[in-house]
This record gives sequence, C-alpha cells and structure tokens, in this order.
Amino acid sequence: MRILLLVSSMNAGGAERVAASLVNAWVREGHDVCLMPTFSRGTGQSFYPLDPGVRQVWVARHLSGPGMFRTLAKPLILRRLIQDEAPDVIVSFLTNVNVMVLAATKGLGIPVIVCERTNPAASKNISNVLARARRLLYPQADAVMLQTQQAAEVFARVVPGLQHVAVIPNPLPPALESAARAVDDTGRVTYVSESAGTTPDADTAAAATPSDRQVQADARKQLCAMGRFVATKRFEMLIDVFARLAPQVPDWDLTIWGEGPLLSLLQEKVRKLGLQDRIHLPGKTDQPWEAISSADAFVMTSEVEGFPNVLLESMALGLPCVTMDCPSGPAELSRDGRDAILVGLSDVDALQEALHQVMTDEILRRELGHRATISVRDRYSLTAVLEQWQFLFDAVLGKSRVKPATPTESQ
Repeated sequence: MRILLLVSSMNAGGAERVAASLVNAWVREGHDVCLMPTFSRGTGQSFYPLDPGVRQVWVARHLSGPGMFRTLAKPLILRRLIQDEAPDVIVSFLTNVNVMVLAATKGLGIPVIVCERTNPAASKNISNVLARARRLLYPQADAVMLQTQQAAEVFARVVPGLQHVAVIPNPLPPALESAARAVDDTGRVTYVSESAGTTPDADTAAAATPSDRQVQADARKQLCAMGRFVATKRFEMLIDVFARLAPQVPDWDLTIWGEGPLLSLLQEKVRKLGLQDRIHLPGKTDQPWEAISSADAFVMTSEVEGFPNVLLESMALGLPCVTMDCPSGPAELSRDGRDAILVGLSDVDALQEALHQVMTDEILRRELGHRATISVRDRYSLTAVLEQWQFLFDAVLGKSRVKPATPTESQ
C-alpha cells in the first residue's frame, strides 16, 4: 500500500514524534511510505530518526518567490505533489495541514484521513477562520481520527456531518516500549536503554539501574510533574496543594520540569511559601524519561490535554500516578481510575487526599506502578496501535476486517 503522511514540520514535538514512529513502522511492514512536511520554510531535516525506506518530500523545496506568493501557491503545489505521489491513502496531521490537504485533494478520489492532535472542543489555540474552514471541509474527509473516545464524541457534535470518526491513541515511543524491564528489591520497575547515554528525543531512553534505585531509596522522595508553564497545566494549584501537604510528608519534595511564561510567577510563589528547599523548578530537560524514572510518583493537574503523552510514559515507566480527570485522555489511560488514581477536574481536596495517600503508602505505590506499566504497555504498544491503523485503512479503502479492540475496550 502506498501511504502518504503530511505534517506541518518534523521539528521536535509530540505530533512529529508520532509521525516518525508511524512512517518507520509502516515501512518495516512493507508499505511504500512518503512523508511530506508542508511548512513553507523548513530545514529539510527531521529531528527524529527516519528509516531509510521513508521517502521524504519537503514542500518548502518546491516553493519560490515572496512570502505572499508562496502562501497562495502552496495549495496548488501541494495538489501537484500529491498527484505525483499517487498514494492509495493520505494521512494528515494537525488542523491547519488537514484543512489545506482537504482543499488540495478535492476531486482527486484519494481517501483522506485527517488527524486532530489536540482536544478540538476544548482547545483555544485555533482561529475563528480555521475553525470555520474545519467545519466546512472536514465532512469531505473519509475519516477523522482523534486520540481519545471522549474527544471523538464531543468533536462529532462540534463538527457535524462527518463520514467516519475513528479513535486511535498515540503509541508508546518504540525505544520506551522495547526497553528492558527489571524489578529491583524495592519493587520499582526500571527501564534500561538499549543505547545508553542518548536521550528519548533520539528514540532511546536513559534510566536508573537497580543499584541507582537503592541510592534513591535512601534519599529524599520525589513527586514529579512535567509540562509547559502555562495556565492550563495548573501548576500554581499543584504548588498550593503540596504546600499544605509538606508538613505531613517531610521526606518528600516536589519537582516540576518545564519552562514557559509563568516561570517567574511560579518561582515567586515558591519563594513566598518559603519552600525553596522542597519545591524545585529545574527547567526543561532533554532527557524526560530519565527525569521521570528517577521520581517516586507522578502527578498531572492539567485543565485540558489532547493526549497526555507524559502520563502515558510515566505509567509505562512504572510510576504510581495521580491525575485529574481532564478532557481528554486520563480516564481512558487509567481505565477510569484502575491503573492510576483519578480525581475530579475541579476537586482540589480530592487531589490533596490522593497525593497524601500515595506519598504515605509504599505498598500502594508499588501496586499502582506495577499495574500501570503492565496495562499501558499492552494497550498502547506500537503493535496494537498499528492494528487499529490497518483497520482504519481497510475501512476507507472499502475492505472488510474485524475491528480490533480500542485501548479502553481491552480489559
């Protein structure tokens, strides 16, 4: 099968990493795969490793002239490039790319699957013009793919008239999925990189060894959070909750990894609380799996997520997790609270109680960590996700197959 995947760029980012994982896997399955980044000005290089069998067509290399001309010409150039590729099916990532691809392919008779990478109903980062274009053009798509069932149900109401709404989650990153699993004498799950010394962004994971775990067991315990310092992550609320808990858990610290416009505000809040020695804001890390795996528990307080990769990866690394039930993803990832503690989106008291429970109960931490890693490594493996993609390809190409179970259906 000839598959064409279009994405805005191949810079560092969640959608780009998933795109790289998929095209690499499809090539290994024997498909003819072309990756087509559409950004008007790009480097022509992918931040993520690509299989040599993935053909790359960079739209920027086919554009010329001043900025306005390039913008106006892009849909026509894109249509010609797609016709030259003659794919059996087109997969498009991100709203702006999806709209342009649907306009460029009108009348070509090629099945198009458009993928929303955020929660469309809750996301506020889309312009009114783009929202109207999405509402007008998405019904032309052979399928619209979202990452969670909750987002799909809401989106079908936001954009009526869709032909087919599918739910396919992000897969675990291949390096994280293939990392060796070991259980040390404290009960923690440890993942050892196949290629030590490199970072997850290079598709390998660095992790502590069992001997490192023993050292950590004797050190202070760490509650970890990670994300961009923006209002929707609600780290200010998390700091307040930890401040109330701090006297009850004197052997625990809170570390929030990330950067963003609210850094100064969060730093000042920590200073006013007098908790500089207990709450740490070390910045953004280029080794997130190593940072997560060195913690003892993970918490997510987001107001909204498209698909919470950091929660998925924390669960895969065997951390006991506490998450607020935001749209969308935590309920499905945790199987409604069975594999992580799930609290109401606005229930700050329940969050505080859940964190206290996790931080004071070592047996609970072990049980949650083991259950989480087994569950998500089964439901979100690359093999399981590829099977769902194949079903979707067969559906839009008019073939008949038995539908595989979704992650939430797999019990």
